[in-house]
Amino acid sequence: MNQPMLLFLLTAAGLIGLGLYGLLAYPQPLRKVLAANVMISGVFLVFIALGRRSPPVTDPVPQAMVLTGIVIAVSTTALALVIIKRLYREDRPPDASASPPDAAAAVDS
Repeated sequence: MNQPMLLFLLTAAGLIGLGLYGLLAYPQPLRKVLAANVMISGVFLVFIALGRRSPPVTDPVPQAMVLTGIVIAVSTTALALVIIKRLYREDRPPDASASPPDAAAAVDS
């Protein structure tokens, strides 16, 4: 195994490990989504590194898989962020200034 491929694989292993740690260590949903994206980037790096076996020949199948994976990862991240925003909006207490005025207070004045 040549040096650049080893460097790519070690970097990919680091990204996967960092993402897995983030998924397990942090309870906040936004941090989990970000950690999953880091881990997915490591998996993409593994596919690209293993797709180039010998210097003059590059296999196009892993590149196509990574391109498809990037599209899926972006759309999944967008969906996860919309769900997190919706959950945050549902869990947040209602704003006192946005509520209609109390009927009893209107009668007193």
